[in-house]
Amino acid sequence: MTDVFRQLVARLRPALAGELPGPEAQVRLAPRPRHGWNPGLIPEGCRSGAGLFLLYPVEGTAHVLLTEREDGLPHHAGQVSLPGGAVEAGETFAQAALREAEEETGLDPGLVTILGRLSPLHIPVSGFVLHPVVGAASRRPELRRQAGEVARLLETPLSVLADPSRWSIDVRTFQGEPHQVPWLDLDGARLWGATAMVMAEFLSLLRIDARPA
Repeated sequence: MTDVFRQLVARLRPALAGELPGPEAQVRLAPRPRHGWNPGLIPEGCRSGAGLFLLYPVEGTAHVLLTEREDGLPHHAGQVSLPGGAVEAGETFAQAALREAEEETGLDPGLVTILGRLSPLHIPVSGFVLHPVVGAASRRPELRRQAGEVARLLETPLSVLADPSRWSIDVRTFQGEPHQVPWLDLDGARLWGATAMVMAEFLSLLRIDARPA
């Protein structure tokens, strides 16, 4: 682990233990309008999901592990997401995030130190509440994608995610209404939606505002 990466981890521990920015940061990279999302409110009856926000060094530079989902999946097909899935009975959010990450990417859970959690995020389209779990590995893990669920593994430099000039805004029409959608190109895949909103809160902890101008 390099000194720079070690310093990043040291900054994150107290930031995650303190008061989180939550919706105030999430909204920076949220589609507008985002129907069904009431910032900071979690509707009753939602199912809990957990995602692993994993940081690790590659040639001295902090990277984040993301996945591009297969096109044939029932939820969020083709989208970029954190490794993760539904929380099973008796699991903590961290346990669920690590289990799902192992299944989807081949990650060895023993390499991961859990640093804390970001704010829960309601995802109206699936009815889940995502609980992002932040972890760090001291070295680049050996990875393999889960065929049939993960199309690609995207090892993404944190510097790319934190660069406002890399983010764009599209205007898309849903149900006859225009929506402004912030997104980031990752080698042909698009990071947007809930994953972008989680990214916005994480970057806010580092005092980075990555929303496009």
